[in-house]
Amino acid sequence: MEESVPAGRCVVAVDGPSGSGKSTVSRRLAAGIGARYLDTGAMYRAVTWSVLRSGIDLTDAESVAKVAGEVDLRIGTDPHGYGVTADGVGVDVEIRGPEVTGAVSAVAAVPAVRALLVARQREMIAHAGRIVVEGRDIGSVVAPDADLKVYLTASAEARAARRSAEDATEVAVTAADLARRDTLDSTRKADPLAMAADAVELDTTGLGIDEVVARLRELLTERGVA
Repeated sequence: MEESVPAGRCVVAVDGPSGSGKSTVSRRLAAGIGARYLDTGAMYRAVTWSVLRSGIDLTDAESVAKVAGEVDLRIGTDPHGYGVTADGVGVDVEIRGPEVTGAVSAVAAVPAVRALLVARQREMIAHAGRIVVEGRDIGSVVAPDADLKVYLTASAEARAARRSAEDATEVAVTAADLARRDTLDSTRKADPLAMAADAVELDTTGLGIDEVVARLRELLTERGVA
């Protein structure tokens, strides 16, 4: 059964590095404006989980792309609770584990994988009509015509502290991993992490979630698409 489509088109693109608050802010905003929510990072993570399960070499781009093309990937878009499955297996917990986290940047850098998932993401956006989409290349690649493009940032210290609290890991270890992923994601040849030229940059270092969401709602109101 297809999900119902909210009335009134509104596409919000939320980009930024890990730990900047994208996921929590995007879900909260989507719920507040009656929109769908799409976590594109979860899609890359689910593909990565499938690649790891297959046992193939992460540097074998052709084989990685083959797995991405064959996996039955499904992701919900309800901001109040969504699930991710790969070949019928619920992988919400697994895709957030250290093994997938350590490998996802390599898988996401494969051009064929990105082309496949970007096409899928655009299809989902077109169907939803009213949706908040978070990722690393949403405003610049996936939805360049979004009604609002936002690039969330935060200091390296704040990002590491937030992520270590979420994952129950040491701050120093988390900081090193975030720095590694930032470098890989921002220097890859295919659709690197980058702020769209017309995006609004918002530093969330000293802001609470409610403050960030309130600011995004103000921006939507200014554009007449709240």
